[in-house]
Amino acid sequence: MNFSAELINWYNDNKRDLPWRKTTDAYVIWLSEIILQQTRVEQGMPYFYRFAEKYPTVTAFAAAAEDEILRLWQGLGYYSRGRNMLKTARLVVEKYDGTFPVKYTDLIQLTGIGEYTAAAISSFSANEARAVVDGNVYRVLARYFGIDEPINSPKGKKMFQQIADDMLDRHRPATHNQAMMEFGAMLCKPKNPACGICPVRTGCVAFKTNATTHLPVKLKTVKVRKRYFNYMLISDGEKVLMNKRGDGDIWANMYDLPLIETSELIEPVELLQMPEMKIFGKNITLKDNTAVIKHVLTHQHIFMRFLVLKDLPEKLQQNWFFTGIDDLKNLAMPQRVFIFIKYFFNF
Repeated sequence: MNFSAELINWYNDNKRDLPWRKTTDAYVIWLSEIILQQTRVEQGMPYFYRFAEKYPTVTAFAAAAEDEILRLWQGLGYYSRGRNMLKTARLVVEKYDGTFPVKYTDLIQLTGIGEYTAAAISSFSANEARAVVDGNVYRVLARYFGIDEPINSPKGKKMFQQIADDMLDRHRPATHNQAMMEFGAMLCKPKNPACGICPVRTGCVAFKTNATTHLPVKLKTVKVRKRYFNYMLISDGEKVLMNKRGDGDIWANMYDLPLIETSELIEPVELLQMPEMKIFGKNITLKDNTAVIKHVLTHQHIFMRFLVLKDLPEKLQQNWFFTGIDDLKNLAMPQRVFIFIKYFFNF
């Protein structure tokens, strides 16, 4: 029995019961694929149900306001995914009259849909013979064939895609792709793979050469930028001063508190003496402050501290506004900011 058939047999006996596997609706599959990018199934599942219930069709999704999408997305991270989804939904309504496309050549042209996602949607919704290559598939192929070419090098990406295409069961492409990804997620895991019960271990180079911990190989190309956010909480007990973020940075178009960004970690007493703090008024009284909280993003590490100021500012910046405390829960905020505000106001 060949590699694909072994994995499909394993998949049929061991696959998880996931809602997006019970449909060929391209819109529902698109929802699941975007939500689960760089996200564990356990974490993404509640978001999938949340979006599918609130927006049962792509037309309903397209009619949503960006604030609504970001609020629903809150806590999932990589917020550009939510913004791109809205652009995609609106384009589908405009160009395809609300019918989500299923052909790879159409899907690849939509915002936020790359080669992997286009292959997955076309395969799962229309059984198009497109090999899906995600992190799980890279790992399975690298170990089985003993490939040490970095998976994120141009040569590696081309090589692995070609192997995946060659391995594809063209009579059952959807099931084959699901099997490959599920196998990598559940059995051929990054750490402690279950080689002892692997149905294809006799042909696996990594298993035979004890190289599972070394494969796949990935180039370290990410440069991490450190940033220091000093957030100011200013409230009269009924309203709180908020900030609407712009387009050109992380958490675009979301809401947070007014802040001073510094080039290094600065103690609150020193911060109060900085010229930049004058925007909060002439007399600044610090009531309290938190310890530094580290928030890790893919390309950035954010070190944030929350300072509670006593006095209201004399003048508001253009992107500042006061909102009622009861209305805070309706604003889309970065998760760390939301957690602090929720804790402070006890709602």
